[in-house]
Amino acid sequence: MTSSDVLDDSVAAVKAEILALEDKRYDAVVDGDFDTFASLCHPDLTYSHSDGSRDTIESYLRKCRDEFYVYHRIDHPVSDVLVHGDVAIVVGEMNGEITANGTPIELANNCIAVWVRHDGAWKLLAYQPTPRR
Repeated sequence: MTSSDVLDDSVAAVKAEILALEDKRYDAVVDGDFDTFASLCHPDLTYSHSDGSRDTIESYLRKCRDEFYVYHRIDHPVSDVLVHGDVAIVVGEMNGEITANGTPIELANNCIAVWVRHDGAWKLLAYQPTPRR
């Protein structure tokens, strides 16, 4: 086994871990499990929305817990996971049905999620969706 093979194996392991974390974070918001969602986030999280607004971890969680955002369904196909050291960038889509401030919305977004290794664990640092319509 060469050093390149070891590197390929470690990148593959990180990609698998990040994909599992992506599933976990989307499942958490659909299930209303905001404590789990919070545990996956970096304290400096910047969470952007498809309408151009942005939240911190605190403001986003407050809106979710107050049911400003209610997630009914999300699917999130991934095109790629780019791993560079302690940074992983997920490139894909986020499609779903939500209620935002009482208004039903159907989402069809391309998105990028940035994960960083923080205190020995992968944490979501930034999320940016872009509407496909």
